[in-house]
Amino acid sequence: MSKRTSTDYQRAAWAFVGPGVAAVVLVLYLPVVYTVYLSFTDFNGLGDPEFIGVGNYVDMFEDPAFLTSVINTLIWVVGTLLVPVGLGLLIAYLAYGLPGAAWLRVPFLVPYALSGVAVGVVFSFILQNGGALSQALEFLDLPGSELRWLQDAPLNTIVMVLAAAWQGVGVNALLFTVGLQSIPKEPLEAARLDGATGLRLFGSMIWPLLRPSTTIVVGLSIVNSLKTFDVVQSMTQGGPNRVSETLGVTMYRDTFLNSEYGLGAAVAIFLSVITVAASILYLRRQLAIGDAAGKGAR
Repeated sequence: MSKRTSTDYQRAAWAFVGPGVAAVVLVLYLPVVYTVYLSFTDFNGLGDPEFIGVGNYVDMFEDPAFLTSVINTLIWVVGTLLVPVGLGLLIAYLAYGLPGAAWLRVPFLVPYALSGVAVGVVFSFILQNGGALSQALEFLDLPGSELRWLQDAPLNTIVMVLAAAWQGVGVNALLFTVGLQSIPKEPLEAARLDGATGLRLFGSMIWPLLRPSTTIVVGLSIVNSLKTFDVVQSMTQGGPNRVSETLGVTMYRDTFLNSEYGLGAAVAIFLSVITVAASILYLRRQLAIGDAAGKGAR
């Protein structure tokens, strides 16, 4: 029997890896390259794309509605970090160590099983003019029944962030719970013997030890909030007059409603660059903080 050479092993490896690589190239890389190409063209879906250089990017930045969508997307990022991440951490910390804590987290996890569109439909019924919330406030003789929750900016963006938070709190609480359960008990017991309790214990011991979980939760929240589409599209469609659009909704409107495929591709590339840049900057900062903490410990 002849011995196999390194070349034979390489060929066998490529025979296994090749189909996966080909699928990734076809499904991920080629569409990105084609989208970049379309962003430099004038194309309405019919005929051949006409190369116009950076014209789409110039039009994009000169459009006031695009600048509004950028601001709304930033509101989504900040709101997502403050509300669902903050509440998820609070719920996980308060329930940690309690008897039956797993059952206490179930009501917060149930909304995560719903789609973003379903959440949007439910909260549209609640927040529409004369909807459930306005009727309840009027019945209880409380202020706010006259507010136009989904029509006035930035109120409509804020309430949509809260609607998305209702869905996202549970999974964030679950991720933080996993992080809390992975913390060694010995340092916490030593800190309690030294008199650390409450906020002091959390700030000096638990929060630093939760850094790996926090990095994951915050990183996912930033990426998901930058790509927000389904909740906004199902609740306001970016209206009225495009005042509640996010970058995802702007990309959809330009591409599929206005048939400006080149402009929509430019928005998609801008959104992709912002998402990748935010992820890299955040992860680099977290790694730098982790390295500094490690050197300080040594």
